[in-house]
Amino acid sequence: MVIGHCMSRKAWDLPFLAEPSEVAALRRIVRTHLTLWGLPDVIEVAQMCVTELVANVITHIGPGTPTTLAMAMNGTYVRLEVHDPDGSALPTLLSATTTAESGRGLALVTAMADRWGVIPTEKGKTTWCEIATGLTRNDAHVDVPQVHRAEALLTLYGPSVAGSSSLTRLGLASWEEAAITLIADVLHWFRAHGQDPDTALDRAQMHFEAELHTAG
Repeated sequence: MVIGHCMSRKAWDLPFLAEPSEVAALRRIVRTHLTLWGLPDVIEVAQMCVTELVANVITHIGPGTPTTLAMAMNGTYVRLEVHDPDGSALPTLLSATTTAESGRGLALVTAMADRWGVIPTEKGKTTWCEIATGLTRNDAHVDVPQVHRAEALLTLYGPSVAGSSSLTRLGLASWEEAAITLIADVLHWFRAHGQDPDTALDRAQMHFEAELHTAG
């Protein structure tokens, strides 16, 4: 059984000043949004791309440059954009040597992202990259059997869950409450059969982490 609800992945943008001290915060913001979007597998690549795109602004335009980071879904790809006010020189991919002090940033983006480019704008330029997610559509969940099995079980825990066609904040709260109730009921089952619920939780956590490791 496949549940027909969808994941809301709303585009966002964040103005900032291109300073080295801002990069860590930008990386955390990207991680937070991709976690909420249910796309943990692309977090590391997205963070590295943001680091290189912002470093490109700092290096070639200067620290303190007013810049904007934007993130959205383009089909099944995560799209990252860095907008800056300098449209006079468009970045190009250089063949950086192992001893070069610059020129490696876009080479790293090329290696990590699935595609990238530069768009001149009226206010400067936009440097963008896109990362494949493996989704079947842009509002879908990661298509793994464990998720489908869990959602099939969760629909048994009340009409408010079964009727939630999208993961709005209210809909997500219903699904989370149903999941917690399901976990609690399973722990009661273990206790009723003379088993230790804590041991069951530990084994489930180990199994979950092992599957993540295998998938990664």
